[in-house]
Amino acid sequence: MKKVFLLFLFTYASFSFGQNKQVLYGFDKIPQGLLLNPGAETDYKYHIAMPVVSGMSVDLNTSGFTVADLFRKDNIDFTTKFNNVINNLGNDDYAYINSQIEVINAGYQLNKRDYLSVGFYTEVDAFLKVPKDILELMRDGNAGFLNRNFLFSNIATKVDVVGVIHAGITRKLNEKFIAGVRLKIYSGSLNVTSTGNTGTFTTRLGTTSLYEHSLNNVDVNGYSSGIYNANKEVDITSEDITGNLFLGSNLGLGFDIGFTYAIDDQTEISASILDVGFISYSDKIRNATVEGDYIFSGIDFRFDNTNPNYWQDLNNAIDSQIPRNENSESYSVMRPLKFNFSGKYGFGKSRKEENCSDMSFNDYYDNTIGGQIFSVLTPIGPRFALTGFYERKLSKRINTKITYTVDDFSNSNIGLGVSANIWKLNVYTAIDNVLGLTNVAASNSASFQFGINFISR
Repeated sequence: MKKVFLLFLFTYASFSFGQNKQVLYGFDKIPQGLLLNPGAETDYKYHIAMPVVSGMSVDLNTSGFTVADLFRKDNIDFTTKFNNVINNLGNDDYAYINSQIEVINAGYQLNKRDYLSVGFYTEVDAFLKVPKDILELMRDGNAGFLNRNFLFSNIATKVDVVGVIHAGITRKLNEKFIAGVRLKIYSGSLNVTSTGNTGTFTTRLGTTSLYEHSLNNVDVNGYSSGIYNANKEVDITSEDITGNLFLGSNLGLGFDIGFTYAIDDQTEISASILDVGFISYSDKIRNATVEGDYIFSGIDFRFDNTNPNYWQDLNNAIDSQIPRNENSESYSVMRPLKFNFSGKYGFGKSRKEENCSDMSFNDYYDNTIGGQIFSVLTPIGPRFALTGFYERKLSKRINTKITYTVDDFSNSNIGLGVSANIWKLNVYTAIDNVLGLTNVAASNSASFQFGINFISR
């Protein structure tokens, strides 16, 4: 049992949602903020991010259990811990994991109104719904669950490994309004998708005292790219993965849009919609579908060998009523659509008296309070996060941000961000769930972002 669950855990834990970067969003005009809102404010002539280390982020989230629930050293055997985890799971618990590595990021001020930014980053995005009833069925069998419907809709997973080439324009339309758009070319390297599954599995006591098992309205699918070769053997190499990240065999298009609007000198709102797009997969495809209904009235074992082909006959009967088909046809997958909305209010020491005619919202006040709403579209519908934050400018060169976030994974997530401008270097770091740093394994979420930029103002 331990090995089965470890394999199940590895399915998503090995892929390292920075989906909600609430600390980084709208913070200190950091260039990477343009990836969260192409309509964010910029005040520099150009920027060049340090390759690879300029924008690194890792975000791991699980609801319903933590890694420590399974592997904590407390003299409780693994089987008991495994059973406790399953018993405490809810029907909507899931894992959401994301990592990004920014390879190239640069920008240049074309004129007083327009700022051009371009780049390339790699991303791993993984979603897995934890199917409690399926795990219970695997653990306990069906004898103790007569007349209970096990739902195939609880099987939902989506994993993407992609490279993204992007170019965006941020335009200052007037003194109050900034808008931007970013175009993206996606290059998919690996994908696993199984969503929209339907059907039930039910066990009842039959009239002949044998159990009657029924599969009703079954429609289960699975799509994969970059995993199997022509012989249906697992064939994943690092060369294939990295080779397809930049204009490889699986391409797609998308865009981001966003804006920032200053209501007055102290109040500002902003919003963005990210990853409106798709990827078409056509390389190393292996797809499978199962669809139909079937009733199986148990097994009546006979020792007189009257039907030695019993198992083959059973398999043929299931195939005739619930066809299992495989194909290698190309398919398309939508990117995980994301939405941000934020409002903030500046107060404290005003620097208007310094007679600088080109000062932005952040330059006027030392303190800022605000809130942010984040949403991402997942295979089980939209998920939401609500964040309150406080920014404090410690000096002309150092800015800090504290956030408090409530989402599916935690109601006590405190984040911290620090941005320092030294000479022409901007160095920033953002850490989510600070209270969980002492024991990451016991936390439902962990997130980290770091970057170094060369900026000319």
